[in-house]
Amino acid sequence: MTTLAIHSGESSATSRIPAITRMIGVGTAVSGTAVSQPELLGLMEITDPKVRSVYLNSAIDRRHLTLPSADEHGRRAPEPQGDLLDKHKRLAVEMGGRALLSCLDRIGASLADLRHLCCVTSTGFLTPGLSALLIRDLGIDPRCSRSDIVGMGCNAGLNALNVVAGWSAAHPGELAVVLCSEACSAAYALDGTMRTTVVNSLFGDGAAALALVADRPGEDGGTGRGPRILKFASYLITEAIDAMRYDWDREQDRFSFFLDPQIPYVVGANAERVIGTLLDGTGLRRSDVAHWLVHSGGKKVIDAVVVNLGLTRDDVRHTVGVLRDYGNVSSGSFLFSYQRLADEGVTRPGEYGVLMTMGPGSTIEMALVQW
Repeated sequence: MTTLAIHSGESSATSRIPAITRMIGVGTAVSGTAVSQPELLGLMEITDPKVRSVYLNSAIDRRHLTLPSADEHGRRAPEPQGDLLDKHKRLAVEMGGRALLSCLDRIGASLADLRHLCCVTSTGFLTPGLSALLIRDLGIDPRCSRSDIVGMGCNAGLNALNVVAGWSAAHPGELAVVLCSEACSAAYALDGTMRTTVVNSLFGDGAAALALVADRPGEDGGTGRGPRILKFASYLITEAIDAMRYDWDREQDRFSFFLDPQIPYVVGANAERVIGTLLDGTGLRRSDVAHWLVHSGGKKVIDAVVVNLGLTRDDVRHTVGVLRDYGNVSSGSFLFSYQRLADEGVTRPGEYGVLMTMGPGSTIEMALVQW
């Protein structure tokens, strides 16, 4: 396992912490139709000024969605829960497969090289899990190790990365992939209430895959193979555990997502606590972090994180760009941002980065990486 030197800002003393594994490639995919916010308001025949303002002030230009078909009158009726589960299965498998193949193609690998597949989703429930369905449908070796992270929400991509980083470290040289596939169209309730408006104005369909390989003992993979993962930190805001939830709506006879309007400020107020835990013992200050990959949770969430962590708009340019172009694609959002950063080619050897996701619980997850 590679060991990295981290220098204290006020001392020549050097502490050394081991790298857990390495991020070597990323791929993304979307599904459905790209729809702008004004177009969506027209399709859903929304005329309430308060509801329209939520859509039009979301900092989202367009999202990819798979909406219910229009009837003979051009209206789109809410889908029964069974139909939504079918939609989730179809979209999660289709998008997930394309994101996985894109990721492998970018690193010059094939499905035959895959040794562990971890699938993340919160927009539907599947048994057998998404990993099993993809292994069957893509013809992946059935001996491939697998895991599924289900129901943890928008933060789950980093929860999965934490778990799979451990698997990767225990199997140096072997390829693992974290795959987040979120069919948010399968979690929509078309009832016109303000509760569902907050959700319907925000989320889009998307999938993202991240490839991991730990260096073998005595091996240094070099700076060209992607950043090393150094450390994780988590924090559960127990007093706000019901502020983000996906639970059964008895009136609609289906699952429905809920976001408390105060959640951006709750997340922002606790972000500093988690970054403190993440950097504790490393000798790093917040100003030593060159790259920030923050979950595109929504305009107010991003603004709250920027203010409370003292970030610049340039620090969150990809977070903002992903929200603008795709909406909130749940657990895979931070990987959409990572792909944009990787494609920019601006990272330099030795630079540090922080990955940050937020979600139900209410939970903040972070990871420290170094290029």
